[in-house]
Amino acid sequence: MDLGIAGKNAIVCASSRGLGRGCAMALAEAGCNLVVNGRDPQTLQETAQEIRDRFGVSVAEVAADVSTYEGQKALLAACPAPDILVNNNAGPPLKDFQALSREELLKGVTQNMVTPLELIQAALPGMTERGFGRIVNITSLSVYMPISGLDLSSGARAGLTAFLAGVSRKVANKGVTINNLLPGKFGTDRLNSNIRHAAEKAGRSFEEQAQRQASEVPAGRFGTPEEFGQVCAFLCSIHAGYLTGQNIRLDGGLFPSAF
Repeated sequence: MDLGIAGKNAIVCASSRGLGRGCAMALAEAGCNLVVNGRDPQTLQETAQEIRDRFGVSVAEVAADVSTYEGQKALLAACPAPDILVNNNAGPPLKDFQALSREELLKGVTQNMVTPLELIQAALPGMTERGFGRIVNITSLSVYMPISGLDLSSGARAGLTAFLAGVSRKVANKGVTINNLLPGKFGTDRLNSNIRHAAEKAGRSFEEQAQRQASEVPAGRFGTPEEFGQVCAFLCSIHAGYLTGQNIRLDGGLFPSAF
């Protein structure tokens, strides 16, 4: 399928690895020029070069923490007029909510709620003026169901979801869509870290714990960043202009709901 976005300019946050990388790859395959971002310059450079080699699109690298003003300014300097914005950022590590300090609480909310809102504030005026824009926020299945130890991440992402529910409808008549992708269990560094933590706690091997978690998913496996990225690319396409303000769960059927 031709997604109709070849030549569009996209910023993909936290895209040197994991789900963000999957999104960047899929958008590059669709012909978008990219700004990719990550904290590790070496990993970022390798990802950017692979995208150039495979898809022949323009790729700018911004090695920065997207949660900082400096990082955001660098992203927007590399792409002053984005047609597509994919918000993604690391979440707080696993921690019991009783042990969270005020500083940690504020940092978590900044990472997973304030940062994407600031980038949307910067990108939205140009999108509405040009009559086209696609904003996709990578949140989490934990917005719908609790995950022990991820209460801060869940709360911040749920806040972002509620905040944008109204915003998305205010700009829908301007050719701009805002949607959220809610990943379940995907084969990423983040999931591996959580599996390792759970395995140590339970006295199991990493492999045994991974198999236990995969068996909880009706699909019987973890998702891949590549298939996640393809869904993101579709949401950014010309074919998804009537789809906005939605939370799309990609979880292999893990969340038990009929609606």
